[in-house]
Amino acid sequence: MLPDLLLVLAFSSFALADGPRVQLGIDVLAGQQFQLLRGKRVGLVTNQTGVDGRGTRTRVVLKRHVDLVALYTPEHGLDGTELAGKYVATRRDPLTGLLAHSLYGPTRKPTPAMLKGVDVLVFDLQDIGCRCYTYISTMIKCMEAAGEARIPFVVLDRPNPLGGLRVEGPPMEARWISFIGQVPTPYVPGLTAGEIARMANALGWASPRCDLRVVRMKGWRRDMVWDDTELGWVKPSPNIPRADTPAYYVATGMLGELKGIEGGCGGPTPFEIIAAKGLESRSFTAKMSSLGLPGVRFSPYERMGARLTIDPRTPANLTGLNIHGLAAVYRGAPNVFKRSRGSHLELFFKAYGSASIRRQIERGVPAHRIIDGWTPSVARFRVARQPFLLY
Repeated sequence: MLPDLLLVLAFSSFALADGPRVQLGIDVLAGQQFQLLRGKRVGLVTNQTGVDGRGTRTRVVLKRHVDLVALYTPEHGLDGTELAGKYVATRRDPLTGLLAHSLYGPTRKPTPAMLKGVDVLVFDLQDIGCRCYTYISTMIKCMEAAGEARIPFVVLDRPNPLGGLRVEGPPMEARWISFIGQVPTPYVPGLTAGEIARMANALGWASPRCDLRVVRMKGWRRDMVWDDTELGWVKPSPNIPRADTPAYYVATGMLGELKGIEGGCGGPTPFEIIAAKGLESRSFTAKMSSLGLPGVRFSPYERMGARLTIDPRTPANLTGLNIHGLAAVYRGAPNVFKRSRGSHLELFFKAYGSASIRRQIERGVPAHRIIDGWTPSVARFRVARQPFLLY
């Protein structure tokens, strides 16, 4: 019971007397007396981030009010404590007594056996707003499974912690689509999970299509970052501890795939550092500071890098920080790509969405030109996403 008590306490400092400003999809569903799920056997894709506005876990809420029969868990497991890339075991959930099928083990997609006896599949996970985060990949695979089983798929929508206005980063080439990045959007698409589901279902990113329903939030606006919602933050995974960490993840997460570049993961400040052998902290800090990015500050980190401080509301292109950092690392350590050969380099290309970045860096293409090169695809995506926006 202790983890649940701590969760409630974490939320208490955020929730006002009348509740948070934003009503989550699960809150709206409850306000509708769960009519969408009445009379159906419900399967739920969730983990510790699936909570209502008061901090009660979605699986507990649904168990009380509908016929919840099965759970499905993504990377990091039902409690969000498993490390990145570590297989998750299927196990019994102590809160509901239900079997929690792992979707990050031998399979990434619910099998027909897992869906046996399920009439509707519900998704309630907190995404972080970046293309390279596997909760959206899990959603796409579950949509496909629902389409194959011919059962409805319901998304209980949640805020994008980066807001809905930030759209930036390189596009995704088809050959690099993987479970790391399952949808061909810019690195930061500026969409909620429900909006991505609508887009994926309509454009064939999830195939076959499913009978999709999205339970919209109330009170959320595209200009809101997480702190504006008055909701408590439950960390989605071990290296996303705070509501502002997604901004740091966007700014440095790609670099962490390359061997020899430190981003702070595993410590108290994940993704808040760019450090590598060959960097001199004072000159690198001065170089990064000279970019003049509003809302972003750099300070020396030990002897070989810089520490970042990011305002989540900054208008700066956060994804571009990866490229500025990579260009500087390459100048001091031109063997960075050779050192990262094999799986590390492949992971980097999957995160970036293309192998072209290596050629550009090795040829000395300035970082700002690489970043400017993303502009046309970002503009096209803004137009393409418009019919699928809910807020």
